Amino acid sequence: MPEAGASSAIREARLVSNPGCFATAATLGALALLRGGVIEPAGIVIDAKSGTTGAGKKATEDFSFSEIDGDFHAYRILKHQHTPEIERALALAGHDAGRVTFTAHLLPVRRGILATVYGRLRPGKTGDDATRAVAAFVEGKPFLRAAAPQAVRLHPVLGTNRVLLGADADPERGVAIAFAAIDNLVKGAAGQAVQNANLMLGLAETAGLDGLPGSAP
Repeated sequence: MPEAGASSAIREARLVSNPGCFATAATLGALALLRGGVIEPAGIVIDAKSGTTGAGKKATEDFSFSEIDGDFHAYRILKHQHTPEIERALALAGHDAGRVTFTAHLLPVRRGILATVYGRLRPGKTGDDATRAVAAFVEGKPFLRAAAPQAVRLHPVLGTNRVLLGADADPERGVAIAFAAIDNLVKGAAGQAVQNANLMLGLAETAGLDGLPGSAP
């Protein structure tokens, strides 16, 4: 995940493993707050929702249109395979958060992931600090965009390698919340693979990705 560390490390790597779609959205949302010093590393909770293409391609009744349409539910509760991946990604990015609580939900849409990250607010931090943390985190990263929390939605990222990030905090309750939206089939999969391959091959990071439908700033 180029945005989680130094892209120069990817340029020099011989092998690169791409994180999964849930792990990408969750890690980027958490990192925005962690790098800004807004939240404590321990006790992070992530609640993420995915379109049906994010739940795999296995042809089962549970994933048929007639079962999913008009419904909404959590799955692989407390045993989702992306949980240790998120923990590992945060540790590799220099923010060992220990045990993370992650819950995945299945949305009745085809594609897209919206992750909500909850963290314990550090003393003296405010909503303005959360906003500034996101703005600082996206700076210089071609596929990251800062947005108001309520503007972090699926439609602006579908068909793109873009990530929408927003955050806010409530000092009275001692909590900060970050939001991250991606297309699970692009930034959460093939697009991120191309992004990493570009870096490994010495190409522009955005090569082949900034011309995708809907990729205009």
